[in-house]
Order: sequence, then structure tokens, then C-alpha cells
Amino acid sequence: MLNIIAKAEHTHDLTKDEIVKLLATDEYNQELFAAADRVRKRFVGDEVHLRGLIEFSNICKQNCLYCGLRRDNQNLKRYRLTVEQIIDFARKAKSYGYKTIVLQSGEDSSFDVPTMQHIIREIKAMDMALTLSIGEKTREEYAAYKEAGADRYLLRIETTDKALYEALDPGMSFENRMRCLRDLKELGYEVGTGCLVGLPGQTLESLADDILFFKAIDADMIGIGPFIPNPDTPLAGAKGGTFTLSLKVMALTRLLMPDINIPATTAMETLDPHGRIIALQSGANVVMPNVTEGEYRQLYALYPGKICINDTPAHCRACITGKINGIGRKVSAGYGYRQKKKIGQ
Repeated sequence: MLNIIAKAEHTHDLTKDEIVKLLATDEYNQELFAAADRVRKRFVGDEVHLRGLIEFSNICKQNCLYCGLRRDNQNLKRYRLTVEQIIDFARKAKSYGYKTIVLQSGEDSSFDVPTMQHIIREIKAMDMALTLSIGEKTREEYAAYKEAGADRYLLRIETTDKALYEALDPGMSFENRMRCLRDLKELGYEVGTGCLVGLPGQTLESLADDILFFKAIDADMIGIGPFIPNPDTPLAGAKGGTFTLSLKVMALTRLLMPDINIPATTAMETLDPHGRIIALQSGANVVMPNVTEGEYRQLYALYPGKICINDTPAHCRACITGKINGIGRKVSAGYGYRQKKKIGQ
């Protein structure tokens, strides 16, 4: 097992069987996490990139079984920020020192292309990098957002197991999800994707396929987090994912994709009070604090127990900066684009 970890650290390549072996045993976890941390330090350094997250609508036309924003959830108070609110939150985020804004929402079709282009241009005029996370769109829509100035797009595959994907995402097509990722890459976006760990019916083999898929498409950012069952969804009684397995999938992703950006996800801290810091010490180099204000932080209810929902954006910024500095790392002053490096550099 130590030879497999060493191989991953030095060649950034593993077979599916080798990945499964590492996922199947917890005996060598600390060695795995330490190797991922060394690769992180060597390829992306000690700076941590902060992305200010604006959750601008919890309205979604999709009906994914695992998600609290699903269309059929009648227990959720719905909201949609105005264009002015979104731009105002972005302006405040800039004043807190953020260099990147992430605009995230459910698949809310009321934000048409001209509206999104206006929002994108206003935020780009503030000298910010901009990531969109707004779901499946046509190639033409993606091209229009890119033309307006969007830099990155986050679209998690959640699972590369086609049968499982289509069982958990009724009415959605695995092929269309793949088409979206392909279009985004071809249009010149920095592409982010990722998976949920611990979905009902998911296997270690499936998780290994996810990691190899991320590498095959040369994704620029990978977000990995545990599946946390939401009581207002059909999967309310499911077991859910574990912090440790999520951390292992993340660490293996770092070992195989040494120069990408990997966030320490909020969901990890929902399962472990030190989750984001542990993730930053196991391969992650990005944190995405919420800069949405007021009750909206609570209403973007993907899963229960979400952290920091009662905090202000200013408090979150100060808190995470203190935690990052506390482990000998520093907050980046840059925009946080992926710096591609050849293996061996």
C-alpha cells in the first residue's frame, strides 16, 4: 500500500484497482493524506484561494433525489435575489478582500441570458474573477456567459455511474451532463466538477471511476464532499457519506491531478468541526466562504446542519483567515487561476 501511495505521489498515476485498494483500507490514511499535502505544497504552494459565494436563488426546476432545493420540496421557503442585490453582495465581497465571486443557484430559468450577461459584466467591471454554478445550459448560453466575461464554470457530475446518476436525477440525462462539461471546456472556461461521496448504491469502484474521469477530462477544479441526507428529500433515511472517505477521495484526486484547485468543502465541516482545516492539510487549497447576507444563507438548504448560516460575511472572512494563518498558510492575493505545470517541474 505504501508503494501505491509513493507511486501516486511521484508519477501522479494509478490504476482503478490501486485506487480501490486505497479507498478500501483505513490503515494507511495518514500516509495518504501526508502525501497529498506534500504534492499540494509542491505544485500549488501554501497560498489558499478564497472564493466569495453568492447563493442567489434556491428555485430549481430539477428534482434530484439528494438535494434540498429539489422542485418537489414543499417545505422550503423559496427566494430569488434581485440583480441589484447580487451586484451589491459582490461589491461588498470585494471590500472584504475577495478576488473571485462564485454565483450559484438552483436551475432557475427566470435569469435569462441578457440578465446574466448584465450581472457578469457588472461584477467583471469590479476587477474580480467570476465563476458560475447555475446548472445545465445550452452551448449557446454558455458561450454568451463567456462572451460577457465569465471565467469559470462549476458543474458537478456527482457520480460517473450512469445508472446511478439517472436514478438519482429523474428526468435528467447523463449524456447531457457530459455534453455540458465538454462544451464548457471547448469554450475556454476553467471547468470545475466533482462528486458526492456516500450516495446510496455507490461503490468504491464507482468512486475510483469518478477520480479517473476528473483526470481524463483534465478538469481545473474538483469539489468533493460527503452526501448528507436531507430530511425533506426521498433520501431522508439514507445512511450518508463519511468524512474520512470523502477526504480520501479528495486526497487521491490531488495526487493524480497535482496542479488543480481543490476546495475544502463546507459539507466536510458539517461532519467534522475542523473539516475544512483538515482538508487543507490533506490536499485542498481553496475555501469558498459564503458572502450572501441575511436569511438567504439559511434558505439555500442543500443539506441539514450547514455551517455558518447565522454568521455575517465579514465574520466568515475574518474567521477563515485566522484558521488559514493558524496552520502556517496564507490567503492568496491573486485571482486563483489554475497554473498548469508539467509533471517533473
